[in-house]
Amino acid sequence: MSLVSNIFLIFVIFSVITYYVVPAKIKWVTLLIFSYIYYLAGGVRYLFFILYSTVVVYLFGLWIDNLQQKEKASKVQKRVVTFGIIASFLMLGIVKYTGFFVDVINSAFKLDIPGVAILFPLGISFYTFQSVGYLLDVYWKKAKAEKNIFRFALFISFFPQLLQGPIGNFNRLHPQLITPHKFSWESIKNGLARIVIGYGKKMIIADWAGVFADAIWDDPDQYNGIVLLGLIFYGIQLYADFSGGMDVVIGIGRLFGIELDENFRQPYLAISMADFWKRWHITLGEWMMNYVFYPVSLSGWMMKFSKWSRKTFGKKTGRVVPIALADLIVFFLVGIWHGASWKYVVYGLLNGGIIAFSELMGGPYKSWKKALHISGKEGWYHIFQIVRTYILVNLRWFYDRSDTLKDGNYLVKQAFTHFNWSQVFDISAGSGGTEAVPKALIIILSGCIIMVTVGVLKERGKDLREKILALPAPVSAAIYIIIFLLIGLFGCTAAPKGFIYAQF
Repeated sequence: MSLVSNIFLIFVIFSVITYYVVPAKIKWVTLLIFSYIYYLAGGVRYLFFILYSTVVVYLFGLWIDNLQQKEKASKVQKRVVTFGIIASFLMLGIVKYTGFFVDVINSAFKLDIPGVAILFPLGISFYTFQSVGYLLDVYWKKAKAEKNIFRFALFISFFPQLLQGPIGNFNRLHPQLITPHKFSWESIKNGLARIVIGYGKKMIIADWAGVFADAIWDDPDQYNGIVLLGLIFYGIQLYADFSGGMDVVIGIGRLFGIELDENFRQPYLAISMADFWKRWHITLGEWMMNYVFYPVSLSGWMMKFSKWSRKTFGKKTGRVVPIALADLIVFFLVGIWHGASWKYVVYGLLNGGIIAFSELMGGPYKSWKKALHISGKEGWYHIFQIVRTYILVNLRWFYDRSDTLKDGNYLVKQAFTHFNWSQVFDISAGSGGTEAVPKALIIILSGCIIMVTVGVLKERGKDLREKILALPAPVSAAIYIIIFLLIGLFGCTAAPKGFIYAQF
């Protein structure tokens, strides 16, 4: 059930009405029922996978809680949580990475093991990470184990966030899900406004940018002169698509009175790659920070490595080297989280490598800035940092968008050896064909100007959406109705596509 389909909108309306009509004590049950209806709509064959994650993590959570109450040795608890994590990731590993491992073995040992066609369940990457985060929080005594398996099942399956996040934290999300929320026009108003903005980003900006990005990436030999433009179009498409999807998801959550975590904070205004990942897919970054970076950094072997590093490289550099290594580990995992392919390994290591290099170069950077009399507070320097980061971010998209690592390398070469930007006018822009290209480009440019303006204002503490909602109800309603109508007027006329991150 695609988030851009009419049937989905009808489903949401019916579920919201039902939620506020039923008695308070069964509101959370209503959410659970609708969440499973939504999941089953994608195919009954997917049911086993989400039930597996739910039951396994629920039981291990109770087991750990029981061991803690009995004050069993920490080694026993550690073994149990380790088995629980392995059992949780086992299913994700089988369905997502079996084919990749077969290819690696075939390549390494010159074999010809046939590939295995394995069903890829909806949203498995998101709900697996969410459930493992819960398990570790119980182990670290940051969360209490949920005794009711049905309430826990709702935490795993809440339908708005099921397919593309955000990855929920148990302590923040679970209490909201089981609390019976009263009908509130404020929540409905905020939710609808967020949904309209999200669909506008997706169906106007992302889908139009996708027309050009897809054409260039699908036939790079024909459009080899505008690969750099394709890279820019893809960056626009991915941001508008993913952040637009988050707006829709968060908006639907607000309709129920539930506040889901924000997943974006003006990422293209970041001043470094590290800053970018604090703004882009925020919940994945927080998950990696809390459940990978900190545990790795504080582990026994890392402490030994840190001690060796300080002796070998000196105190200053030696202190940074372990952090750089932890960054590489984190972003290697970020890469393979996105998909089972060498291109994603390279994508992740590029991110981690740039951040690790910046960590190692912290001292020289300060020296250079001091020599050049740059305090870091200059407006031009801030703009320089944003532009530099934007370029680095976009260069990584070569591997994110390409089908294979080889294709990514080929496109990098094409981007810097061929320039014929007039080829953009040879692309068929939706139902209007090549004649609609100027109109489509103007729509994309206008949409980007609006997004940048709204982002800059938000960076300065001025939330335009909140200001519109603060206007008299008829005025704010009229503005959002106009935005909704603009979707129909300027929306992409090419064949509609689902949200990109729903595939993960």
